[in-house]
Amino acid sequence: MSEDFKIIIPARYDSSRFPGKPLADIHGKPMIQRVYEAAVDSGAEEVIVATDSPKIGMAAEDFGATVCMTLEEHNTGTDRLIEVVDKMEWGDETIVVNLQGDEPLTPPAIINQVATNLLRHEEADCATLYSDLDADDANDPNIVKLVTDANGFAMYFSRSVIPYVRDTDDATLNNLKYKRHIGLYAYKVGLLRVLRHMSPCEIEKAEKLEQLRLMWHGMKIHAAKAASIPGHGVDTPEDLERVRAAIAPSY
Repeated sequence: MSEDFKIIIPARYDSSRFPGKPLADIHGKPMIQRVYEAAVDSGAEEVIVATDSPKIGMAAEDFGATVCMTLEEHNTGTDRLIEVVDKMEWGDETIVVNLQGDEPLTPPAIINQVATNLLRHEEADCATLYSDLDADDANDPNIVKLVTDANGFAMYFSRSVIPYVRDTDDATLNNLKYKRHIGLYAYKVGLLRVLRHMSPCEIEKAEKLEQLRLMWHGMKIHAAKAASIPGHGVDTPEDLERVRAAIAPSY
């Protein structure tokens, strides 16, 4: 596997729906450790836990992670990434994967996949992944959809159904595949440094999707079908129970 990429794992303690969730126990390990181990297994040359919490920082150091302490006032995980790449003084061509600290069921293979895709497509500014989506689920606004062009570049992301099928009796559309966005990104560091100066656009504000800011400003996002499907992320205590059930105890 390629080792020409790095991973940053943003991890906040003060989640509104689930305070302290990066430290939630999953069969004897804090969740942030499960995420970190997946990152290490992806083949990255460096993995950094980025947090504003001394509790998370100390826990991460205890299991051997490199920690970068960041400011509390960041509005997004991307803002936290930008602070880290500046502190590390990485070059603009460095590839960085943003792996959320509440995604312990992310397969290492797709972390490597999204980084490798960006390395292989020099015209891309960042890369992401998608999976197939059933038509019955395409109307769910909590599921982000995307459409891509013939070369595998994103044309648009939306909470609405895209593409919209106007003529439902058109037999040629029976095999239409919807694409479900997987929120895993690889960035070139140079893009992250430019991103801080990009003002939000109206479509981003409407959809509440930060990636639309990149497209509005002319950036190119490569999107490929994920080699495997990530498991459930953790937003609530109920999600945590699903993840615990999905991970076999190590004892």
